[in-house]
Amino acid sequence: MDRVKNSMQQVPNAIPKVIRRSGGANSLELEKENFERGQAVSINKAINTQEVAVKEKHARTCILGTHHERGAHTFWAAANRLPLSSHAVLCWKFCHVFHKILRDGHPNVIKDSMRNKADLTDMSRMWGHLSEGYGKLCSVYLKLLITKMEFHIKNPRFPGNLQMSNRQLDEAGENDVNNFFQLTVEMFDYLELELNLFLGVFSSLDMSRSVSVTAAGQCRLAPLIQVILDCSHLYDYTVKLLFKLHSCLPADTLQGHRDRFQEQFKKLKSLFYRSSNLQYFKKLIQIPQLPENPPNFLRASALSEHISPVVVIPAESSSPESEHVVETEDLVDTEVPSQPAAVETKFDDLFGTSAATDPFNFNSQNGLRKDEKDRLIDQLTREIQALKDELESFRLESGRLCQALRGRVNELEAELAEQSHLRMQASGESEFLRAELDDLRRVREDTEKEQRSLTEIEKKAQANEQRYTKLKEKYTGLVQSHAELLRKNAEVTRQMTVARAAQDEVEEVKKEMQEMVKASQEASDTQEQQQLEQLQELQRELGSSRVELDALKTTMTSSQQSSEAQSVQLSTLETEKTQLAQSLTTKEAELTTLGEELQQAQSSLASERESGVKTAESLQNQLNEKESREQALESELGASRWASVQGAVLEAEKIIQDSLLQIHHPAHLSCTSSADYLVSRCQASLDCIDRLNSARESFQADSTGGSELVRAVTQCGHLVGDTIVQGSATSHMVPVEQAEALSENVKACGAEALALLGPMREQETLSSADGSRLRDVLQGILATAEKLRPRGLELQQGELGDLVEQEMAATSAAVESAASRIEEMLNKSRAVDTGIKMEVNERILASCTELMQAIKALVLSSKDLQRDIVESGRGAASMKEFYVKNSRWTEGLISASKAVGWGATVMVDAADLVVQGKGKFEELMVCSHEIAASTAQLVAASKVKADKDSSNLQRLQQASRGVAQATAGVVASTKSGKSQIEETDTMNFTSMTLTQIKRQEMDSQVLVLELETRLQKERERLGELRKKHYELAGVAEGWGQDDQGTG
Repeated sequence: MDRVKNSMQQVPNAIPKVIRRSGGANSLELEKENFERGQAVSINKAINTQEVAVKEKHARTCILGTHHERGAHTFWAAANRLPLSSHAVLCWKFCHVFHKILRDGHPNVIKDSMRNKADLTDMSRMWGHLSEGYGKLCSVYLKLLITKMEFHIKNPRFPGNLQMSNRQLDEAGENDVNNFFQLTVEMFDYLELELNLFLGVFSSLDMSRSVSVTAAGQCRLAPLIQVILDCSHLYDYTVKLLFKLHSCLPADTLQGHRDRFQEQFKKLKSLFYRSSNLQYFKKLIQIPQLPENPPNFLRASALSEHISPVVVIPAESSSPESEHVVETEDLVDTEVPSQPAAVETKFDDLFGTSAATDPFNFNSQNGLRKDEKDRLIDQLTREIQALKDELESFRLESGRLCQALRGRVNELEAELAEQSHLRMQASGESEFLRAELDDLRRVREDTEKEQRSLTEIEKKAQANEQRYTKLKEKYTGLVQSHAELLRKNAEVTRQMTVARAAQDEVEEVKKEMQEMVKASQEASDTQEQQQLEQLQELQRELGSSRVELDALKTTMTSSQQSSEAQSVQLSTLETEKTQLAQSLTTKEAELTTLGEELQQAQSSLASERESGVKTAESLQNQLNEKESREQALESELGASRWASVQGAVLEAEKIIQDSLLQIHHPAHLSCTSSADYLVSRCQASLDCIDRLNSARESFQADSTGGSELVRAVTQCGHLVGDTIVQGSATSHMVPVEQAEALSENVKACGAEALALLGPMREQETLSSADGSRLRDVLQGILATAEKLRPRGLELQQGELGDLVEQEMAATSAAVESAASRIEEMLNKSRAVDTGIKMEVNERILASCTELMQAIKALVLSSKDLQRDIVESGRGAASMKEFYVKNSRWTEGLISASKAVGWGATVMVDAADLVVQGKGKFEELMVCSHEIAASTAQLVAASKVKADKDSSNLQRLQQASRGVAQATAGVVASTKSGKSQIEETDTMNFTSMTLTQIKRQEMDSQVLVLELETRLQKERERLGELRKKHYELAGVAEGWGQDDQGTG
């Protein structure tokens, strides 16, 4: 009982630390301080310089912290103190933690993080300068995080983890096709950066080793879990949006979307497959597999076949809540502890602890009761564990069922959408059909009206016909009556002629009387007309007289006015006369004053002339002094020019002497050079000697041109010295006799150069300097170098340029000829052979035809690429000059094209023998391999100078892959044909005895041994042939002489 009392008395002292803290005045500040301290500890543990993966519990603590403070202020306050710009691993782990916070943290994290966008952009640009390691990965990861923040800011309906239903996805686009179009483009950009990070991590790992089980490999692979989660949702939403866009827009408008989706689908499928095979991901995440082929967006029903990829993350063994309590024990001040340990130790907390043998110790009883209790506890624990496992299996099964049901719901939704779309199409078609029906009805009514009108017209036509017949009858009657009337008219006319004659006489009399009356009337009319005209003339004269009277009146008034004006003008002229007289007197006075001033000016001019003469004399004296000073300066300048020439001559002599000393230095024995470079140095030296002679002659003619002589002397010294050194280095690579001759010529060249420069030290002996002997020595060195050049370089410019075109044309012709021969052989085989042999021959010749077509395409692509190379590299030079300038490359092209044409011809001959039954299948396979090697040589020679972004280079590589596939087809068809032929020639041992079989067996063993020995010898011979071929090719191509330096 005393122990119980003591325990009860100890209860007030056992108040938990959390309750005691909450009662203080500074509880909120203390809670905030503890929260920030705990967050800083978790962030520093999660983001450190150790190359290991971020622990999940530390990242989870950071995520819970963002939910606790409803933002990311504490996280960024701790992250900004980290040296992210100086340690790549630290920056990589920061990106991983930040990605998890953006996905699973509080929604305000994205808004709070946008304030640091500029810093993240600068950091990404800084890490982007590194081309390998974590630096490049950090740059890509930071770009991805910046794009993720911008995407969620532009589309706030999307949560950080991108989990949305179909209805929410429709609401995000606001049922506007333009919004869906833009949203699809942004998702493509987002997914592109996710795939770039995926590819960057895989390319930085050595996949030949088990990198996923190492700490460094897991450090790089851990962020890909977040990338996989994002990619699965982005792929699903992109598919649904593309189906929606195809239902609203024409297919041509969305061609770019489809091409970009196809590219990203291939990358994502490959990366999902590679990730699912890594041991690291198998324990942490269940990666979905994409379908074999991408969805067909042109078929609306394909949406029902689409299954949304689901990423499953298995449940962890330890609960997140327990880990959170262990790591953040100081962050639960305001929460009631609910740990099982608190329940188990409740009695001890209230009544104190006791020994294990105390009868009041209910938590640790001993004896048989303890064993039974332990067994019961173990049994219950096992049952609980079994129930947990069963519950977990139920959860997984329910999750799978839910996922299947979601997929079925999505399918039903897609079917519903398709049915609604079909219903809309059907309604549109029904409306269209209704419109057509209305049109048909109108047409039918029109036709009925036309038919009625047609019947009416027919009736009218019948009536018209009847009327016509009646009119015709009437017309015939009228014609008859008209004839009778004509006969009657003739009789009447005869009677009328007599009456007309009498009537004519009467009319003549009437006319005469009428004429007389008319004449009298006309006479009276003329008299009246004349009187009227006279009256009008009198009126006109009266009017004109009146006008003249008015004009006289006006002239009289104007004359009076003019007289008055003249009187006024006369008075003004008189006043002007008086004024002119006054001005004349003033001008005379001014003239007198001007005469006096002129006399004064003449006197002053005379004095100024005298002073000008004196000034001119002084200026002439100054000019004479200046000329004397200029002559002195000219002499000094000439001396300085000659001093500069002498200095240049001495410097050139030192350069040549140093070159002569270098060729005797022991270290120079290891230096080598090529004959081509020696030829270029000799030609440059000869040109410089010509310049030196012209500069020397111009200096002798005009000493002001010393600068040109200085440049010529200096350049001549350098070039001759370089020729000496390169000639000696070239002699180290040639046979002994030619080496000795070349060394002697080089030494003679140095001596002659010194002999040429010697007289040029003094101005008196400058004219005696002769460079002809030095020219002869250099020409000798040039001739020796020309002999040492590879045989391929002996061609002239035109020959080498034409030879390239000739060889390419010959190769094309050889391929064309081979293709035509194969066609002829195929026709002959069809006419002669039957059965299996005809089938084998057709298959072999068909594969050979495909190979010839592939070679033809390769040769054409090589020509196009060579044309691009020549056009981009020749500059202002011609095509032939470009070929000569790049002679090594040109010879490689010639050699490769020859090999291709020769291989095509040999393969056709071998195929002809095989078809005839005289050849061997192995010869045909060897020829195919030889053609593949020759085409590879042609491709390598063509693309060595090509631009990597050239479209013709891509076509050439595609053609090369076509040749390789065709070669494999020839080999495969040859092998299959050989096996078919050999199957037909099966051996029959039924008629042989035991002794004969034994004898045949011994003969076969002997033949096997002979063939093995022969095979070994042939392999050795093949190795020697290849070695010799390589040596001869090296001599012909000038291998080992490409160094133009001296070592």
